[in-house]
Amino acid sequence: MNQIGYLLIAVLTGLIAGLIYAIVARSKLKNKKIEIEKEKEKIIEETRKEADRIKKEAHLEAKDIVYQAKAEVEKELRERRSELNHLDRRLRQKDEVFERKFEQIEKREQELTKREKDYTLKERSIQDKESTYSKLIKEQTQLLEKISGLSSGDARVELLKKIEEESKFEAARLAKRIEDEGRENAEKKAKEIIGLAIQRYASDYVSDATVTSVNLPNDEMKGRIIGREGRNIRALEAATGVDLIVDDTPETVTLSTFDPVRREIARLSLERLITDGRIHPTRIEEIVEKVKKEVEAYIREEGEKAVFDFGLSGIHPELIKLIGRLKYRTSYGQNVLQHSREVAYLSGIMAGELKVDVKLAKRAGILHDIGKAVDHEVEGSHQDIGANIAKKYGENQKVINAILVHHGEGEPATVEAAIVAASDALSAARPGVRKESIENYLKRLENLEQMALSYKGVEKCYAIQAGREIRIIVKPDDMSDEMSSMLSRELAKKIESEMTYPGQIKVTVIRESRFVEYAK
Repeated sequence: MNQIGYLLIAVLTGLIAGLIYAIVARSKLKNKKIEIEKEKEKIIEETRKEADRIKKEAHLEAKDIVYQAKAEVEKELRERRSELNHLDRRLRQKDEVFERKFEQIEKREQELTKREKDYTLKERSIQDKESTYSKLIKEQTQLLEKISGLSSGDARVELLKKIEEESKFEAARLAKRIEDEGRENAEKKAKEIIGLAIQRYASDYVSDATVTSVNLPNDEMKGRIIGREGRNIRALEAATGVDLIVDDTPETVTLSTFDPVRREIARLSLERLITDGRIHPTRIEEIVEKVKKEVEAYIREEGEKAVFDFGLSGIHPELIKLIGRLKYRTSYGQNVLQHSREVAYLSGIMAGELKVDVKLAKRAGILHDIGKAVDHEVEGSHQDIGANIAKKYGENQKVINAILVHHGEGEPATVEAAIVAASDALSAARPGVRKESIENYLKRLENLEQMALSYKGVEKCYAIQAGREIRIIVKPDDMSDEMSSMLSRELAKKIESEMTYPGQIKVTVIRESRFVEYAK
């Protein structure tokens, strides 16, 4: 074989090798492309699955949001529906009241119409009779004037003047004689009067504080207290049972309720929420519940302390709690627990001096106003409420009687009951113990002096001892001793009927004659 043959073989071999290589490379490329397509499909499938998962999660989250919003809307609708039902009931009640009143007015109108007709007929008959009588009286008057030489007006004035003077003098003389006779039994009568005066010394009128103000760090806090759509303020009112008043007063909100314990719980809770800064319904409920337990514990401690201080035992735990509740009760600004302590202390001293049961007197004294702890929850006077509570928890009948009659509404069954009534009056009437606005105080003194100056013969008058006594100086030439006595009595009755005041007012009339000469 020659060289050309070898060369052809080599070329063919190269072509065959190149062809084989091309075929193998093409096969590899095709396989790689198939793998790429499979990887692409795998990525697309994973992406589609991830998208489906995200879509499902979003759908579930949207469902939760819609459900929560629906629940809130339904809750608000229930509240609104409840308010509307309440208003509807009130409107129906008012409509029924108006209808009853309208029927009563129609009946009265018919009765008045009937009476008017009857009155018209009677009036005509009376007018006819009056005409006849007037003629007769005129004839008799002319005849009397002709005989006496005085006109009817002059005669009437003279007659009334004489009758008035004689009546006043006789009345004053009779009153003076009665007083002189009364002095013969002065000691016995004085004891009765003093005992009655001591029991009735304090006023029955009570002015309770029903609001408490809470200071805020700034006015922005009001918005946080109210909360979104009023949620926070509604939650606080529902949890504490008080009315929360948010008005234009700068940096102040007001708590209002007749229950002083609830008001104190609300005050402490609100102050803690403001200090904490986290104000939302859940936190409000937690704080209020915690404060309730603390206040209840404090009330129990105050009651136990009061009972322990007076050495009393055997008092029911519920009564001890009620004694502690008096810590938050006031009367005319006087703390009722402190007042009860004073009454128990005074009762113990009096009982010791009179050598009667000191423990019984102290026990009745500390419990005498126990009804005031719940008088905003139970109907009736605090004496009746207190007596029922004491009876319920097994107190002595003597203590129950002392509670029932400590304002003089009934007869004391024991000396201790009378002592408690006296101690109650003394504690309540102590000067300065009860608050009164300066405007009302000054107005009362002015009315007192003007009332005295309205009487003829009064020269000067002075309201002294913070309005507990009025001294009147009369003109001695215009008023006798008897008339001065009658003036003091009439003025005292007028003060009782026209004025409202705590305790009692002493009326003193002074009549003095002075004769002065100079030796030259």
